Amino acid sequence: MLGSGKGSNFVAIADAIAAGKVPAEVALVSSDVESAGILEHARKRNLPVRFIPPGKFRTKLDEDAERAYVSALQEAKVDLIVLAGFMRVLKGDFLRAFEGRIVNIHPSLLPSFPGLEAWKQALDHGVKVTGCTVHFVDAGVDCGAIIGQQTVPVLDDDTPETLHSRIHAAEHELYPKCVAAIARGDVSVRGRRVVWKIGCGV
Repeated sequence: MLGSGKGSNFVAIADAIAAGKVPAEVALVSSDVESAGILEHARKRNLPVRFIPPGKFRTKLDEDAERAYVSALQEAKVDLIVLAGFMRVLKGDFLRAFEGRIVNIHPSLLPSFPGLEAWKQALDHGVKVTGCTVHFVDAGVDCGAIIGQQTVPVLDDDTPETLHSRIHAAEHELYPKCVAAIARGDVSVRGRRVVWKIGCGV
């Protein structure tokens, strides 16, 4: 798992694994931020952790960092890379090394409101329903094939903070379910569509 922040989605997935709800194990937790909460959560669970500096760019990994991440993940023999608040756009060699094996969660109902602060975009736009989306990662930004979505109503008295909090709660329900389905082989990709086995949808 890769993350840059507090690690709440990591905690939700790790707890689901510990409870037997996700048939997987965490092979490595890595971050581009040395003080990231996700690393501390992983250490408390005695999971392997690694801080890898991102390099000179603000929004992506530089070439040396990209090679270091790919090498670390390959050494850990990961089958699936789960992004949990990893604030770097993945490019080129990284995507090719793990094609079709990287997933992310985004705080909106994609394709609406990609990019940063999606909950604030939704509130500013005046939509009545938003939510979160788990998707495969490709070369675009928040535009890979959609695995699962969960809706969250936008309330008249919502602030960006209250809406974001409820979206976070939905993420913690949706993400473990989607990771579990992938681990069980319950989803397949057909072009732009991700198809769940009958009776296995979120």
